[in-house]
Amino acid sequence: MKIESSTIVPLRPALSQRAGLWWGLLGVLAFSFTLPFTRVAVEGLSPLFIGSGRAVVAAMLAAVALAATRQRLPSAAQWLRLAVVAGGVVLGFPLLTSYALTTASAGHGAVVVALLPAATAIMAVLRVRERPSARFWTFAGLGAAAAVCFAALQGGGLGSLGATDLLLFGAVAAAAVGYAEGGLLARELGSWQTVSWALVLASPVMIALGGIAIAQEPPSATPVQWLAFAYLAAVSMYLGFFAWYRGLAIGPMAQVSQVQLTQPVMTIAWAALILGEPLTVPTVAGGLAVIACAGLAVRARLAGVRPSPAVRTPRAAAARSH
Repeated sequence: MKIESSTIVPLRPALSQRAGLWWGLLGVLAFSFTLPFTRVAVEGLSPLFIGSGRAVVAAMLAAVALAATRQRLPSAAQWLRLAVVAGGVVLGFPLLTSYALTTASAGHGAVVVALLPAATAIMAVLRVRERPSARFWTFAGLGAAAAVCFAALQGGGLGSLGATDLLLFGAVAAAAVGYAEGGLLARELGSWQTVSWALVLASPVMIALGGIAIAQEPPSATPVQWLAFAYLAAVSMYLGFFAWYRGLAIGPMAQVSQVQLTQPVMTIAWAALILGEPLTVPTVAGGLAVIACAGLAVRARLAGVRPSPAVRTPRAAAARSH
């Protein structure tokens, strides 16, 4: 007698993929204030102090959160991967952008940072072995190009490649590596735990750099500049990663990374409100183009994710053989 019934293992619902997008978008919203507030902070604080000090403050918050919730220590292999995350998003991106924005405008920074979604997608392909469709890459490429052209309209331009651009390109590369590895670790440790452990791991180096910064140039800033620094420390360096790494962990990582194409739009909008940078009709048109490309890339990726056939358990397979 054959038993035709079988046990079906439910797959992860499509809703989880859309949840990843929403978490990712929340993280991008938090990060979109980073360049304008860095531009405000560097008017009164040294870039070394901003880059290191924000990480030290965030590490203090992280240590309290980890201790209060009694998180289990990562394994030796996870510590090595956390070092990669720390090097990218705790050390590399904050320091490089802080130095770059001593001379560059927030709009110019958005020109290069607009390349971050494409860089993250490439790292996801290399590290996570995701294989987006050709349509995804087409729309992602168009989105990156639209983001760069849009930001260039604000007067930054890419023109001749200078030291500032090299710093920003280095920041993009560092963040892409940190995002990809952090997204993987978030699936094992949790989203906020990943950034928390990375901050704690990097804290000795950042404390040393902060001490050097204070010795070289004692911090002296206005209340507004200190408030900008506080946002960079608490939100850009810590709380924003709660949502961002959660979105990347839900994934697919290459897909979620594309919501960051909207970050240049938001960044220049905040720069217009906070720093008084011009906001024109071409800005609105370019912003709509960037958002449209991001949406098409996401839809292409979602369309390319086909539900796998139901998986039968070994018990069910054995039952069918009798």
